Amino acid sequence: MTAATAAFLLAFPALFSIVNPPGGAFIFNEVTAHLPRPDRARLAGKVGLYSLFVMLGALWGGAYVLNFFGISLAALRLAGGVVVAKHAWDLLSAPERQEARKQEQAGSGGPAGDELAFFPLTLPFTTGPGTISVAVALGAGRPFGTEALLAFFAGVTAAAIAMALTIWVMYRSADRVAGLMGDTARRTMARLSAFLLLCIGVQIMVAGVQDIVATMR
Repeated sequence: MTAATAAFLLAFPALFSIVNPPGGAFIFNEVTAHLPRPDRARLAGKVGLYSLFVMLGALWGGAYVLNFFGISLAALRLAGGVVVAKHAWDLLSAPERQEARKQEQAGSGGPAGDELAFFPLTLPFTTGPGTISVAVALGAGRPFGTEALLAFFAGVTAAAIAMALTIWVMYRSADRVAGLMGDTARRTMARLSAFLLLCIGVQIMVAGVQDIVATMR
């Protein structure tokens, strides 16, 4: 139980910092603004469920997949950082285009929630390459020995479940929080969240470059 608790306390803060559910909730609110509230609530549940699958897959089998294809963790971080930074830059550099797209979707009914649930809301906005790289790094640090290994995976699995529940709660209430804040504050927070997402993407790329340089040395 102590080992499982230690694994949980290691994994949950790491996942929370990279997923950033409060910031992601504002992006979720922007992307789903054209949907009625029942559909948004259902969509939040699907994003939470898909995010759980992504995190568990990366935690349990990510290191084995990378080894099978001969992909280093540095390459994963570098590629993941590029993807995260690109999507964050799109949100920052073209807000007018994003608003026009939302209005067009609202007028035409927009894409169905099922089409938005996995891409782009789960990947890359919620549990994108940055989250995958962190989860793979956590899984790669698994201990040896059957008992220690079971305790470790019990702890990180509990952390992933807690993270998915946090995503669901945050995203489900995103429209209410945004409504209390008003349009100006909501858009400011959405841009700030996109900027923080850009910084996270750049930091992931920096970590990947540092790993590559250290390997070359």
